[in-house]
Formats: sequence, C-alpha cells, structure tokens
Amino acid sequence: MAVLEWIRFLVGAVLMLCGLGIFVVEMIGVFRFKYVLNRMHAAAMGDTLGIGFSLLGLIIMSGLNFTSLKLLFVIIFLWFSSPVSSHLIARLEVTTGGEGEKHYREAELSELEEERKEEV
Repeated sequence: MAVLEWIRFLVGAVLMLCGLGIFVVEMIGVFRFKYVLNRMHAAAMGDTLGIGFSLLGLIIMSGLNFTSLKLLFVIIFLWFSSPVSSHLIARLEVTTGGEGEKHYREAELSELEEERKEEV
C-alpha cells in the first residue's frame, strides 16, 4: 500500500511542478511582451493551464473524497470563466484601442500572395 501512496504523491507533485512551470512562463510572457493583447494571451493561457495542472495535482494527492470533488468544480469553473473574461477584455481593447496599427495590420489574401511571390 505504501508504494501506491508514493506513486500518487509523485504523480501529484509532477503535475503541481508542471503547473508551477507554466506560471513561471506566464509571468515571463506578461512582463516581456509589449502589446496588451499578447500579454493577455500569455496570462489567460497560463491561468487556464497552470491552475488546471496545479489543482489536478492536488486532486491526485488528496485521493477520492469530497475535497477532490470541490477542486474539480473549481477547475471546471475556471476553464469556463477565464477564457471568456479574457476574450471580452481583449475585445474591449481592440474596439477602443487606437494604437493597433503599430502592432498589426489588416491585409487581404491577395496582398499576402503578392508579397510572397515577390519574396520568392
């Protein structure tokens, strides 16, 4: 029985370390990117994946009990709410921000095909 406990502990610890690694990458992305939408993408992906891995590790460490069920509900809630809220904030930035031309440009497909032919 002790071997199964150690395996469960190690799997949970690996998942929690993966979540921690994703949080570190998220923080680096938030501080390194200059454009607000790039920062928001890094933050949203980090929140969704990092929290998911961390809480999944806690569920495995905790075993099958009521606490695990509550943690599973937290994961489900965050997986639904975080992308939706990030999308709405990004949409607000795109509609109200006037400096988008510095970071991206709108192009038709024909323009991109012509640019590619000129490069080749």
